[in-house]
Amino acid sequence: MSKATIEQKKTRTRYSQQYKDEALVLAERVGITKAAAQLGLKEAQLYAWRTKTRQSMNTGAREQQLADENVRLKRQLAEQAEELALVKKAGSVLCQAPEVKYAFIAEHIGQFQVTTMARVLGVARSGFYVWQARQGKVSARTQAQHELDTHVADAFAVAKERSGAIRITKALAKRGVVHNRKTVAKSLLRQGLRAKAARKFKATTQSRHHLPVADNLLAQDFSARAPNQKWAGDITYLWTDEGWLYLAVVLDLYSRRVIGWAMSERMTAQLVCDALQMALFRRKQPRGVIVHSDRGSQYCSQDYQALLNANGLHCSMSAKGNCYDNACSESFFHSLKVEAIHGERFISRAQMRETVFEYIEVDYNRLRLHSTLGYQSPEAFEQHVA
Repeated sequence: MSKATIEQKKTRTRYSQQYKDEALVLAERVGITKAAAQLGLKEAQLYAWRTKTRQSMNTGAREQQLADENVRLKRQLAEQAEELALVKKAGSVLCQAPEVKYAFIAEHIGQFQVTTMARVLGVARSGFYVWQARQGKVSARTQAQHELDTHVADAFAVAKERSGAIRITKALAKRGVVHNRKTVAKSLLRQGLRAKAARKFKATTQSRHHLPVADNLLAQDFSARAPNQKWAGDITYLWTDEGWLYLAVVLDLYSRRVIGWAMSERMTAQLVCDALQMALFRRKQPRGVIVHSDRGSQYCSQDYQALLNANGLHCSMSAKGNCYDNACSESFFHSLKVEAIHGERFISRAQMRETVFEYIEVDYNRLRLHSTLGYQSPEAFEQHVA
């Protein structure tokens, strides 16, 4: 075996089984290619995980998966049939000027979706709406306003209705659409678009116990000059129609990236151990990291403390009843609940798991712009500095 191959194996990222399971759920919903791109994985990894999972599944579960796959394929076939029917009707305009294509779209809006027609004809949907506005002989100011509203509405939808004027302004600037915050705020107000509002939430861990506690090594200093210097962990609970689902996370304070997480029906020491173990896998077993948490019994447990000691990690704990000592973890849970949970009904824990996984691994780590990072996502910040 060559030295290069050995080095490659040493640096290979390891993923927990829980991560693999949720990644495959996402892949079933959006397709392997898209899921791999969203999660920063190789398609071959997802295919290999899926093959191994299918081999271990019992017959009943396999039949259910095949049924789900059949539904997905039927939906895909219906979309392809719509495109074929559209191509037959639009064959004469495929090579025409955009204005001719826009006229075709306007004529067939009741028969086909605008998004499908724009894709098949090779024109931008926003371009069609601009053309449509011109037909009414609107003023240049109204047209510019309409174009802005289109950009803002699109950015708002991409952010899943989670971003306000500041983040949308930054997101548009990255696309080359530059406007000041007040202009974007007026567009949001004009369209009745409002980011999901905050709600209060309670702490979950139980600090009334007689287990040993650690000193507060952070002392509310959440800054870090490099990855794997300071991590922070916490637990929260999420309600579903089937009951509570508990979520434990570990954040790297350097980039605010969620590097470890675990979900369970019970709030146990194993839950926080699983989250920490994922962080160790993904960060390739660093030593000497300060790992901060509150004084909950899960973090003071023998199993969790043994895991810290075995990996050369330094335990740090908040003062009793002081939520500000773990503000970064609290801030993440606030963002999660405001942007993805509140206002939604989750009929099952499985549905909640899918939502949390996609929020952490796609929306928060890879897309969400953080003011403390100069309006970059955690992943982009780490890559830029590296």
